[in-house]
Amino acid sequence: MRIWSLHPKYLDAKGLVALWRETLLAKNVLQGNTKGYKNHPQLIRFKATDNPLDRINQYLAEVYEEALRRNYNFNRSKIDWQFTASKIAVTDGQIQYEKEHLLKKLEVRDLEKFHILSKETVIELHPLFHLVQGDIEDWEIV
Repeated sequence: MRIWSLHPKYLDAKGLVALWRETLLAKNVLQGNTKGYKNHPQLIRFKATDNPLDRINQYLAEVYEEALRRNYNFNRSKIDWQFTASKIAVTDGQIQYEKEHLLKKLEVRDLEKFHILSKETVIELHPLFHLVQGDIEDWEIV
């Protein structure tokens, strides 16, 4: 499971669909609707917030909006749109790690997206996150 801190616009088609599915799985975990993935590292930052379900719905909302921009047909009803927006900190070290990780995937799957991301000097974050200085997040498996 990978819940990217980068803006979903950088993902290729396969990556965006996987992100949607994986984030829906994360939402089910946070709702207590599944026995698997309960302690998955990607969920630590959501669980550490004042309202993990609001944060995961806020995250899903942007993934949904990106899908709309691409004319994909994601199910809007999977999101509780009554969330209150907030921000979660993410380190610049984490963003650099995710950029490099995604570039490796894109180099194989989508050269156009690869070239776009490789030229970016300022990486746009998913709107849920705000940037702080620091190393790769402790929850990341490197």
